[in-house]
Amino acid sequence: MSSVEAILSTEFSDPFVQGMKDRMVVSFYKYGLVSEAYPHKVNAITSLTDRLRKYAETGNTEFLIDAANFAMIEFMHPSHPSAFFEGTDSDQSPGRRSKRSGIPDDRDNQSIGTNRNSELAKFR
Repeated sequence: MSSVEAILSTEFSDPFVQGMKDRMVVSFYKYGLVSEAYPHKVNAITSLTDRLRKYAETGNTEFLIDAANFAMIEFMHPSHPSAFFEGTDSDQSPGRRSKRSGIPDDRDNQSIGTNRNSELAKFR
């Protein structure tokens, strides 16, 4: 197994992506072509945030798959008038939020959630 395969075996979810594909096929038969609705008839961003809210309320991870599909649809058929893709470095990213403090924290997984100024943190 290559190092990329080894990383992806723990850091990526094929069942999640398969769930996205399965739901897009169902949606095709239910609603029709994505290009016939987005972005001029349906708002993918609002639909995405609605799904994140439903996940937060219910815990049903299907809503996360739906949210990912709406993100993909926005990528394919952007509603943003100046949409573009450009790879960015971490200094341009909003980063991850610490579960403990709720504030952005760019530290590694071992350090996040600990006190940056503690004596123990100096040794990590």
